[in-house]
Amino acid sequence: MSTQVPRLLSGLVDDAAVFPPGNAALPDAVIAHRTHRTAWFADMVGPLLLPASEIQRGSLNGLVDPAEGLVIGLIGDTGLDQLPQALDALAPDGVTARQVEAPVAKRGEDPQPGLSELMTLAGRLDGTAVYAEIPLTFGLMGALDTLAEARAAGLPVAAKFRTGGLAAELFPTPVELAAVICACRDRKLPFKLTAGLHHAIRHRDPETGFNHHGFVNVLGATLAAVGGAEVDGVAELLAATDPVRVVEPARAHRDAERPLWVGYGSCSISEPLTDLIRLGLVNGGFEA
Repeated sequence: MSTQVPRLLSGLVDDAAVFPPGNAALPDAVIAHRTHRTAWFADMVGPLLLPASEIQRGSLNGLVDPAEGLVIGLIGDTGLDQLPQALDALAPDGVTARQVEAPVAKRGEDPQPGLSELMTLAGRLDGTAVYAEIPLTFGLMGALDTLAEARAAGLPVAAKFRTGGLAAELFPTPVELAAVICACRDRKLPFKLTAGLHHAIRHRDPETGFNHHGFVNVLGATLAAVGGAEVDGVAELLAATDPVRVVEPARAHRDAERPLWVGYGSCSISEPLTDLIRLGLVNGGFEA
């Protein structure tokens, strides 16, 4: 572990460069990811996230030396039934999927059928972590119960939630997100997040008017939840915009392993890194 990246932030940010709003071309994303993996901040960076549709099209062919052992996270944008084919297509390029992430339902749909299908796949993947993206609507708590039971039985499954998007209703309120974090805590269920976490501290986007969660807010809120705080206390940390208050929990636990929250995908590595440096949570210089 680098002395410049504290243990608390290890693997916090997965490299989602090819996804919106970054939309990097795949060749550029692969090259940039190699640079991240050898940089002084490499301990902070998780796998390169790639959509299953690109893998099925053979888009990695010629971009990767099989000997380099590229590790990715496979994002299921093709439907659950096609994920096995995408995983099989990785082998010729020497690529390994550390994790598989896929939505199990649209908003308002029952997540249980898709969850059952994804867990069947998880049982065939020989230990690969599988994250079920669950809408923060109908059937959420039941889906968390199902995941927790499967995980307790030894299946490497966990939850994933969206914290933003192109519409206001896709941004959960601090209370809604706090309730989800506490629900995962109560079930000893790890979770990932995606979308909307563009900066460290909660803020309002002047162009859209959307209030974005801050990823350091989420970190502090998760630490508080694991420490026994209930929904109102966790929500207060998620809603806070004072950097001093938000940073303090993270600073106090910087040498500890991050509990419960696996991390999140970001289309930019430089943005979260720059924020962390400015807040004094990461030591080092970086040209943004």
